[in-house]
Amino acid sequence: MEFTKTPGWLDWYANPSKPTFQVPPGAVDAHCHVFGPGAEFPYAPERKYTPCDASKAQLYALRDRLGFARNVVVQATCHGADNRAMVDALVHSGGKARGIATVRRSVTDEELNAMHGAGVRGVRFNFVKRLVDFTPKDELMEIAGRIAALGWHVVIYFEAVDLPELWDFFTALPTTVVVDHMGRPDVSLPVDGPQFELFVRFMREHPNVWSKVSCPERLSVTGPKALDGETHAYRDVVPFARRMSTPRCCSRLTSVRRVPVSARDAFSARPATTVTSVW
Repeated sequence: MEFTKTPGWLDWYANPSKPTFQVPPGAVDAHCHVFGPGAEFPYAPERKYTPCDASKAQLYALRDRLGFARNVVVQATCHGADNRAMVDALVHSGGKARGIATVRRSVTDEELNAMHGAGVRGVRFNFVKRLVDFTPKDELMEIAGRIAALGWHVVIYFEAVDLPELWDFFTALPTTVVVDHMGRPDVSLPVDGPQFELFVRFMREHPNVWSKVSCPERLSVTGPKALDGETHAYRDVVPFARRMSTPRCCSRLTSVRRVPVSARDAFSARPATTVTSVW
């Protein structure tokens, strides 16, 4: 089966530079994706975008080049609830990867147990409207209850403007909760303004909630982008990451070098590692 990449999505960047910042021994790339290849793992009919193919082999070669020891492979929305590409990446990781799945209410216990055996340790609930269709919250809560029995956690992906509406649902989840990308703040707003303050409060008041300090390339409004040797990229995101990293704010952080194998994000390998070290 052939797929045509959505216009505007970048192609795989084949020659990433090597980071000048050396990550600590045992460091984990805590958020990355595999895309297809579509001929082997077709993209979901309901997808909102079509990326270029970006395989497990490319991901693990990039991991080694950047100096990471392990990966957390997150199910990409373009694959829907068909987790085969992600699970295949885990199976071929040599024990160096864990996974985050997307599942529906119809998933069987046998399927959950099989994914657990392959290395899956959580599910992702995506509330970013441009990426996914609506899923009823009662279905998500039912899934959370089932995966809690396996010791899994729930990853939540949302935009900061939607946190007030989602607060009660998030705080009722019966598992450890991991927030993608600092809750996607609008970094054009003040770091001490009401929008980000609400997220800081969410973290402070709920000890089961962790956050990934990640995703500067998607959050940034003014850049500069991590291209052409730029060593101070995404400066508008840095204050938000620093705020998250202060003891008075939060201590439950995963400081991530987000290197998804993705068409949109794979423009460079070095600078985001450097950005994280600055944070």
